Amino acid sequence: MRKLKTVELGRKSVEEFRQSEKLPVTVVLDNVRSMHNVGSVFRTADAFLLGGVCLCGYTPRPPHRDIQKTALGATESVDWSYYETTEEAVKALRAQGYRVWAVEQTTNSTALQDFEPKGPTAVVFGNEVDGVTSSVLPLCDGVLEIPQWGTKHSLNVSVAAGIVLWEIRRSFIV
Repeated sequence: MRKLKTVELGRKSVEEFRQSEKLPVTVVLDNVRSMHNVGSVFRTADAFLLGGVCLCGYTPRPPHRDIQKTALGATESVDWSYYETTEEAVKALRAQGYRVWAVEQTTNSTALQDFEPKGPTAVVFGNEVDGVTSSVLPLCDGVLEIPQWGTKHSLNVSVAAGIVLWEIRRSFIV
């Protein structure tokens, strides 16, 4: 076994990425504070060839060096938009035919491993302290929950995004 060299990875150029067919999945960041978390989500969206990212409320927006530090250029490849409120973003996505799912711990949530996306899907990730804004939850088609067995029952938003987005991406692989 040997580690692959960068030239062996088959990386797309930014232009090739933009021209590629994307997975019909959009990430919605609901008042996420950390620029590093935002950059990490962009990088994950790039890795899984997702359709885009919606930045809402006071979520930091590119260009910013602290976002770039973790995004490593993914803000140039991944489409993104900004909405003043997450409610506005969710309504716009639903009008475009997306089913919208919040990632949160609620009554009647769906365990992530039981989720089967059907068609265009948007996933809302909330603030690092407060989670998804309560007024957003009724606008969603449902709530996904990452099962946890430890004492914290809390994950960093970028870690949660990586887990959820991989599971969704995996469900589209034939």
